[in-house]
Amino acid sequence: MDDAKMKRLSEIGKNTIAEALGMELTDLQEGVVKGKLPVDSRTHQPYGLLHGGASVVLAETLGSVGSHFLVADQGKGAVGVEVNANHVKGVRDGWVHGTATLAHKGGRIHVWNIDIRNDDGDLVCTSRLTVMIVPNRG
Repeated sequence: MDDAKMKRLSEIGKNTIAEALGMELTDLQEGVVKGKLPVDSRTHQPYGLLHGGASVVLAETLGSVGSHFLVADQGKGAVGVEVNANHVKGVRDGWVHGTATLAHKGGRIHVWNIDIRNDDGDLVCTSRLTVMIVPNRG
């Protein structure tokens, strides 16, 4: 990731749920975004496992960031309008690592596939995100 993109990500990530949960974006390329999320008290559900909602936050953030950088220079914004997630394995600690891959890049809609894996590379969650491209409102 180049320095300008990192700076912009840092700016737009301030005071967001991603910051509160300790999420880190690790790679940003056209059509592929990677990041990681700690599995700790911030992201646990009552049984001490990664909360499914935290996985969804990671998935939606990765896809939304990817779409943002595809359309921002056109004066457009990107907002998630539908997300689904299949949680297939529990995680108690460490990190989960997400990779969002662009499946469809339309003028009004982007679709992302996101796989989230534990530190051992096992699939934890697979998700799909639909992002609507909208006029930038500031």
